Amino acid sequence: MTLAELAPFLILIVVVAALYTSVGHGGASGYIAVLSLTALASGEISSTALTMNLLAAGAAFWAFQRGGHFRFKIVWPFLVTSIPAAYLGGTISISEKLYFLTLAGVLIYAAVRLVWKKKTTSDDEECQAIRLGVALPLGAAIGLLSGVIGVGGGIFLSPIILLMRWGQVKETAAASALFILINSAAGIGGRAVSGTYEPAHLIPLLAACGIGALIGSWAGAFKFQPKAVRAMLSAVLLIAAGKMVFKNFDTQANSTGHEPVQETKV
Repeated sequence: MTLAELAPFLILIVVVAALYTSVGHGGASGYIAVLSLTALASGEISSTALTMNLLAAGAAFWAFQRGGHFRFKIVWPFLVTSIPAAYLGGTISISEKLYFLTLAGVLIYAAVRLVWKKKTTSDDEECQAIRLGVALPLGAAIGLLSGVIGVGGGIFLSPIILLMRWGQVKETAAASALFILINSAAGIGGRAVSGTYEPAHLIPLLAACGIGALIGSWAGAFKFQPKAVRAMLSAVLLIAAGKMVFKNFDTQANSTGHEPVQETKV
């Protein structure tokens, strides 16, 4: 793709990064949704999204930590098991069909979470102690899935912390940002070792991501919550998910019924 062809997607990346970092997320699911509308292959999409995720989550963590919202005790039980699991997930290569169908499910989940929020812990409500017997296996599951599909796992972790009342809203954002930062690095490491780290157009995409991340993380830590933009991004995620499902079922319908089997490499 030329820079001119990439330009509309760069604008979307700025918006996605600003929105996600405003709530302490890196935005990988949004970057994947945008990049899936291009001609990039699945390996390039997931590797590029993970790299942008690393940058955005770093900016988000810095802002929320500077705002005094970080509590390490919220996130460490998840990190203990998620780091090795995310590294392992990064070494796993799956077929494009399975990748895009799995990703479609994740994008639908992310879209629903963006516009539908249950009651969460308010600033004056006492949080509950984290149960290690629940947090440790959840961290492993989130890390493994995140490493495979190329996200940081914040879209899974945040609702768990909030719904279990283990942290307040901005504390959860700070914890999720660190979780995403470390797991994205672990996922990239696993891909690099297995030879499946294939980022594309990194310089312009990272520049766009960085601009959006600086704006969103500052606004989220110190200013506002962008509900209207959240709704628009939810629509983008649903469109991308629908495109992935339609593409896979259309390919299946036009095939002869003897699709070659691709092995999963570990």
